[in-house]
Amino acid sequence: MTTQVTAASASREHRPQVRWRTPHRGAIAALVAPFGVLFALFYLLPIGYAVYQSLLVVERDGTYGEAREVFGGLTQYALVFQNEAFWQSMGRMLLFGIVQVPVMLGLALLFALLLDSSLVKGRRFFRLAFFVPYAVPGVIAAIMWGNLLSPNLSPFKALTRNVDLLGADLVLWSIANVVTWVFVGYNMLIIYSSLLAIPAEIYEAARIDGAGQLRIAWSIKIPLVRPAIVMTAVFSIIGTLQLLAEPQVFQSFSSAVTSNYTPNMTVYATAAIPNTNLAAAISVVLALVTFVLSFSFLRFTQRKAQS
Repeated sequence: MTTQVTAASASREHRPQVRWRTPHRGAIAALVAPFGVLFALFYLLPIGYAVYQSLLVVERDGTYGEAREVFGGLTQYALVFQNEAFWQSMGRMLLFGIVQVPVMLGLALLFALLLDSSLVKGRRFFRLAFFVPYAVPGVIAAIMWGNLLSPNLSPFKALTRNVDLLGADLVLWSIANVVTWVFVGYNMLIIYSSLLAIPAEIYEAARIDGAGQLRIAWSIKIPLVRPAIVMTAVFSIIGTLQLLAEPQVFQSFSSAVTSNYTPNMTVYATAAIPNTNLAAAISVVLALVTFVLSFSFLRFTQRKAQS
């Protein structure tokens, strides 16, 4: 017996190792190369340039001397952390996200569950109707809602003249209404696509066990589409901190929306001074905050799923 084991071990040791080679490497590289080039040119290179610009400061020889850019280290970043307007806009957007994102995703989940149930007739019509607002550009949607909410322009003057929806207290939530109206259908479509991927056998087994529509939705559908919900939540967190078009349009309807109302508006206003180096530093800090919040949310949801 020992001799047989030894012989088998020796044969395995002397057996030539087979190395699996990936076929068509050249074709794979050729297909990936266009994406890689565009990704580097229009994503990695601008990020690198923004980081480089954020490390420069402008110096002059005297009051009216020629301006020149020199390496300033973290000088611009120190100014970012002293910029109260920027951090106020960050706090405003965090409040916006805490309220608006759950409402938007809750509606998207509700609409997706309704479309996936047998309670709704004409699913194609409602699926298109829910998604149509996303096809409207954000600027046009903001102009439309700005007119509807303006006391002098709205057809609902009985409401808008008694409730100042564009005032300092409510304009943030008027903007949230526009964002929700536009993106509910987009998020609904992602969740609905995930629902369609669930095998029908699971529903049949649940019905045999006596589960109704609500029980199936709560105990089967929602847990199985949780990855899609998490993905839409991450997209929404990133989109919240990048909000620009809607509040910028609302500036023409409300004096409460300042040039520093959101972080991206602060970057835009700073670059228009012009102070591109400080704007680059604000952009880098904003990107890092967005990454930290998104990554923290992902880690939190992963731990909840494992517990």
